[in-house]
Amino acid sequence: MMLHDKVAVVTGASRGLGAHFAHQLIDRGAHVFGLARSQDALNDLHDELGERFHPVVCDVTNEQAVTDAFTHVTDTAGQLDVLINNAGFGQFGAVDELSTEAWDQQQATNVRGVFLCSRAAVAPMKAQNKAEGFGGHIVNIASIAGLVGNPNISAYNTSKYAVRGFSQALMKELRDDGIKVTCIYPGSTETNFSNVAGSSIAPNPMQPEDVAGTVLHVIEGPDNYLISEVVMRPLRPRG
Repeated sequence: MMLHDKVAVVTGASRGLGAHFAHQLIDRGAHVFGLARSQDALNDLHDELGERFHPVVCDVTNEQAVTDAFTHVTDTAGQLDVLINNAGFGQFGAVDELSTEAWDQQQATNVRGVFLCSRAAVAPMKAQNKAEGFGGHIVNIASIAGLVGNPNISAYNTSKYAVRGFSQALMKELRDDGIKVTCIYPGSTETNFSNVAGSSIAPNPMQPEDVAGTVLHVIEGPDNYLISEVVMRPLRPRG
């Protein structure tokens, strides 16, 4: 997909990987509708990225908020070419010490949010496929934790394994509609995620701009060429 003047939605856009996705999409000439809960953080990113970045306050766990956000995108831009489901939340801890609230919040953000946003994107993408012969691209940001179980991250593991299964099913369901679905499994990456989750990352993690660059490479592939899964790891995680 040539990204110039294409329209992309990035969830969890206000910081971390989401901000890097937005930056690199705009560098390639795309218009980015960035979804996040913080108006102030989105405004700061708009000041940095300029008029091609469109802030949209949205909690991806809220069905009506997601519907309203995607209606705003299609009403404003008239198209939807790329969705990057990046919003995610982790809270690690022993299973016998993990609160039900922490469990539910991780499933709501990491699984329900991916479902709600993907569902909202499919209708306009199917319409584009009928009109233009290619619908668009949905990219789901999972994690190495969606491939390998580890102690003290059972809730997060569960949510990311669910994203993996959802992505595989969605890929097979939508490919005949001209819609690509790709699931990304990053390992340790230099963001603030580990601070929020209460964990530590590898001493020598990947850089977010490198992860974003790989995702953009996947999106920019030829229309009849699908990379359905990508696993990323730091080469020397301990330096």
